[in-house]
Amino acid sequence: MMDKNARIYVAGHTGLVGSALVKTLQKKGYHNLILKTHKELDLTDSLAVEQFFINEQPDYVFLAAAKVGGIMANHLQRADFIYQNLMIQNNVIHQSYRHNIKKLLFLGSTCIYPKEAPQPMPEYSLLTGPLEYTNEPYAIAKIAGIKMVESYNLQYKTNFLSVMPTNLYGPNDNFDLEKSHVLPALIRKIHLGKALENNDWQTIRKDLKRLPIELVNDQATEGKILTILSKYGVEKKQDKVSIEIWGSGKPRREFLWSEDMADACVFIMQKIDFKDVIKQQFGLEEINPKQFTPEIRNTHINIGTGKDISIKDLAFLIKDILGFKGDFYFNTKKPDGTLIKMTDPSKLHQLGWKHTVELKEGITSIYNWYLKQ
Repeated sequence: MMDKNARIYVAGHTGLVGSALVKTLQKKGYHNLILKTHKELDLTDSLAVEQFFINEQPDYVFLAAAKVGGIMANHLQRADFIYQNLMIQNNVIHQSYRHNIKKLLFLGSTCIYPKEAPQPMPEYSLLTGPLEYTNEPYAIAKIAGIKMVESYNLQYKTNFLSVMPTNLYGPNDNFDLEKSHVLPALIRKIHLGKALENNDWQTIRKDLKRLPIELVNDQATEGKILTILSKYGVEKKQDKVSIEIWGSGKPRREFLWSEDMADACVFIMQKIDFKDVIKQQFGLEEINPKQFTPEIRNTHINIGTGKDISIKDLAFLIKDILGFKGDFYFNTKKPDGTLIKMTDPSKLHQLGWKHTVELKEGITSIYNWYLKQ
C-alpha cells in the first residue's frame, strides 16, 4: 500500500494519461506529487534524469511519458517514435533501479500485440507474430520497456510492473486534427460539421481560436476556413455537410475512459506487486536471481473493457450524441490499420479490478469537457 505522504513522480503529467493519473491520485488523498513539464525535465536527457532522481528522491514512479500520435504521425516520424520512447524508458527505468524506487509502473499500449493476434488479445500473444506496420517503431519501443521491467525484476529483484491500456479517451485528449486519434478526431470533426450545417460561424471561430488547423484560426476568412475544413474532411455542398472518415469503417476498436485507466493503475500500485503477478501466472512464491528459473515472460497486465465497436458504429454513435444531421463518407483509399483489436482484461479482473464507464456515457462526458475548454 502506498503511504499517503509518499513522494510520487508522475512522468508525463500533462498528457491524457498523466493528467488522469494526477487527478485520480489527488482524489484518493495523494498530494505529495512530483510533476515536471518537458521544458523543466527532458526525459531523453540521461544526465538530466539522473540529476532529477538525485534531487527529488521519489518513492514511486508512474511512467506515463511518451511520444504518441495517430496513424499519420507514426508513419511520418518513425525514427522519432522509436528513439524518443526508448530514451525516455531507458533513463527513467534505470534511474528508478539505481535510486531504489519502491515501485514503478510502466504504461505501454496494446499496439504491442501482433497484427494477427487472437481476439480478444491475451498477454501471452506478445511476440507471436508481425506487428502492424504503421506503428511498428512505437510498438517495438514499448515492447522493449516491458522486457526492461521484467529483466530488472528478475536480475535485481525490483518491484516494477507494466500495464498495457487499450485506446484511451478523456479530459486533456488531443483534438488536433493533424495528430489526434480516431475518437477525439471524430468528435471534433462532427462538432464542426454540425456548426457548419447550422451556419454557426461563431462556434466554428471559437473552435479555431482555441485550436487552429494548420495555422488557420478564428481571424481567417470564411473561404479559407471552408478550404481547411474540406482538407480535413468536413465539407459543405448545397446546404448538406459530409464528413470524411479514413478507411472502410469496418475496423473494430476498444475504448477506455482515461480516468478508469488511472483508477486501474493506482489500484495496481496500491495492491499488486510483481510477486503477485508471478504467483498468479506461474505459481511461483519467489524468484532467486542466482538460480535458473522457468521462463518468466508476458508479466504485463492489459487494462481494457473487453468490449469493442466498429469505427462506422462509433461515428454514428457520436453523430447521435452531438445531434449532427449530415452524412459520412468512408474513404477506402486510406488505410484501415488492424481490423480487430480488443484486449483480454481477464488477468486484471482476476486481480480485482473492472472498468465502470461505458462508451456512450464517456463520449457525452468528453464532448461536454471539450465544449467548456
